[in-house]
Amino acid sequence: MWDWGNAMKKILIHGSGHKADSWRQTVSHMAGGEDILCPELSALLHGRPASFENLSAGFAEYCGRLDGPLHLCGLSLGGILALDYALRFPERMATLALIGTPDRIPRLAFALQNLVFRLLPRSAFASMAFDKRDTFALGGSMAGLDLGSRAEEVRCPALVLCGEKDRANLPAARRLAETIPGAELHVLPGAGHVVNEEAPAELARLLDGFYARHGRTP
Repeated sequence: MWDWGNAMKKILIHGSGHKADSWRQTVSHMAGGEDILCPELSALLHGRPASFENLSAGFAEYCGRLDGPLHLCGLSLGGILALDYALRFPERMATLALIGTPDRIPRLAFALQNLVFRLLPRSAFASMAFDKRDTFALGGSMAGLDLGSRAEEVRCPALVLCGEKDRANLPAARRLAETIPGAELHVLPGAGHVVNEEAPAELARLLDGFYARHGRTP
């Protein structure tokens, strides 16, 4: 049985377009920084081929090495991983926070994104989570993914966040907030998709408030 009173591990999961360092500013504004972990997604593959199945397995292995209940917070791809984990391992979850997270991955949307990526030089992927080859492979493995259809199965307190200017993900944020039982929805004024870099102080305030309300609730 987990010690809900003392274990407060918070895991912040970055998206495919950034790396773990993208959380630096947000973490600097948050309380209890010593309990915050920011894994590098590429490292979770441990040399395995880039696919959502392998990334999800690697993330589960990472979480499995941690004691106590988990507070998962993910942006974009990180949010997809967090939601997937919450559905697979509900007994490990303390809270779930989703930022700019799509509830489903339409095949056409990924086809268009890949078309744009093909035009980018390999050097453009240096600041992203994965190199050009792995970005394509991961994207292809996620086409058609639909976690939104199971979002009602989430049993932990949930916070759904989205930037006001992130029009691609606002509809998904609203659907997730309506589907996940008791979920809170916050739209951050003036922010786009990368909320942790565009509005780090406000994001930290919202997360700290969320954890204060639900951090010790089994």
